[in-house]
Amino acid sequence: MDITNPKILKFKGALFLVLGLLSAACLLCFLPDWKVLLLLTICVWSFCRFYYFAFYVLHHYADSEFRYSGLFDLFRYLLTKKRR
Repeated sequence: MDITNPKILKFKGALFLVLGLLSAACLLCFLPDWKVLLLLTICVWSFCRFYYFAFYVLHHYADSEFRYSGLFDLFRYLLTKKRR
């Protein structure tokens, strides 16, 4: 199913935000320590940077011809691409 309705897309984004905040809050309630907060922050930041790298940097700077729909397609492409 291809969701193109802007209202549904915004709602989906809001749900992701709520889910992330709720899970981080629960984790910090179970393990209330500044080290856990720091590691969680680094983890989220790193995955955000990886997402940017995977879907922007590789497309715009490495191979603008290739189109992939997700991380599995990206990994398969990177593993099977013939080296020049």
